[in-house]
Amino acid sequence: MKNQKILILNFGGQYDQLIARRVRECNVYCEVKPYTMTLSKIRAFDPIGIIFTGGPDSVYKENSYHPAEGIFELGIPILGICYGCQLLAHHLGGMVTAAENENAREYGKTLTFYDNSCLLFDGLDEESISWMSHGDYMKKVPEGFKLVAHSGKCPNVAICDKERKFYGVQFHPEVNHTENGTAMIRNFLYKVCGAVGDWTMESYMHRCIEEIRSKVGKDKVLLALSGGVDSSVCAALFAEAVGTQLTCVFVDHGLLRKDEGDEVEKAFEKWNINLNRVNAKERFLKKLEGIIEPEQKRKIIGEEFIRVFEEEGKKIGRTDYLAQGTIYPDVIESGKENAETIKSHHNVGGLPDFVDFKEIIEPLRLLFKDEVRELGRQLGLPEYMVMRQPFPGPGLAIRVIGEITKEKLDILREADFIFRDEIAKARMESQLNQYFAVLTNMKSVGVMGDGRTYDWAIALRSVTTEDFMTADWSRIPYEILDKVSSRIVNEVSHVNRVLYDITSKPPATVEFE
Repeated sequence: MKNQKILILNFGGQYDQLIARRVRECNVYCEVKPYTMTLSKIRAFDPIGIIFTGGPDSVYKENSYHPAEGIFELGIPILGICYGCQLLAHHLGGMVTAAENENAREYGKTLTFYDNSCLLFDGLDEESISWMSHGDYMKKVPEGFKLVAHSGKCPNVAICDKERKFYGVQFHPEVNHTENGTAMIRNFLYKVCGAVGDWTMESYMHRCIEEIRSKVGKDKVLLALSGGVDSSVCAALFAEAVGTQLTCVFVDHGLLRKDEGDEVEKAFEKWNINLNRVNAKERFLKKLEGIIEPEQKRKIIGEEFIRVFEEEGKKIGRTDYLAQGTIYPDVIESGKENAETIKSHHNVGGLPDFVDFKEIIEPLRLLFKDEVRELGRQLGLPEYMVMRQPFPGPGLAIRVIGEITKEKLDILREADFIFRDEIAKARMESQLNQYFAVLTNMKSVGVMGDGRTYDWAIALRSVTTEDFMTADWSRIPYEILDKVSSRIVNEVSHVNRVLYDITSKPPATVEFE
């Protein structure tokens, strides 16, 4: 049985993935596609509803982004958000213009008043805060549409045509700053589109297992098990689907966190799979010798991973498929889906040109991190693995700034362990989405005992986030940071300074490199 689907057409908005997260949180499946999607492909996708995202353009300008001609005649409910709302007005007989004065423009938190007779706002507060970000506005509302929300500055905050099931909002319901925003999206899904809420990780698991069995048949699969949440969930999924046809290659490349190898092996004791732990520490360190540029590190590690997999695959005979735990944020940040390349993930952009497998299977590539964790629970992975701290494919190589040596890695491993240990003792794990230590490429003067030191500085990084597309630095209590700092400089040799990173994403990324 196929899931009901919502189609999200991306017009270049910064929150497109956040819209997708909100829809899936309401147990409705969705996919983000470019605005250039043709009418025939939209019909083939067979959505129960369509959402137009925001975007940086003005709908009335030449060469601005517009959907396929005929989309409004499909009889499918549409929700337009910000630029998407203006598209509705522009194409259906209204008029969108630039704000005539500063007062007509709205940015940030705005007190908004709603008409609760509109299904979009049914059962919600009559007034609450919404998040605005627009310099254009609807000067004329299309015929057949009703005004259903306004603010102090703008009379045309939201419009609806109940008969055709077209709804538009100038604000962004997908962001946390909009009070009741998710409830508005839920109302659109269930009260306008008729969603039944059939998107669950349990149903996805069963369907995915059947699809893997159908594709793989009696062939063998080699899986790249890094030890992180994504690859571990992927391994458990294939273990359920094909059992002993699966060989998991866990590459111990010397770039892992403290005790990580042993913990990964223990997590897979319940499955009857071939788990091959390969000691490749010297091999990777030699390849990385003298390399300081982050992208070059990623490319080298990515290619070396594949070469190890190819070699291990030859040892077990013919292997047709390579499985990977690539997830949606990996795809987006690696420059796919019309996104700008931010960095290459080793399991996406870091692949070499030649890969000695018939096909790469990535069953998680449309899932967000929280969905992957829930899938892991459904598959029976232990909680310590499901809630494992996110860890990049290149491992500690991109948390040692500059040249990588065994000595630097050992220093970082101990400092990182202390940071994670103190967070666990403070029972803050569930409040922080990712936290780790970084060995900077900086030495500084210090005083220990009666002597002068000139040693490394460790940087601590912690973020809170919903989707890893954006992130805010974590407000860890000073007393915890003080304890972490004290332990690191006293217990880890060659470290005399500890720094705390208070930069959000953007402008920074979560990782340093």
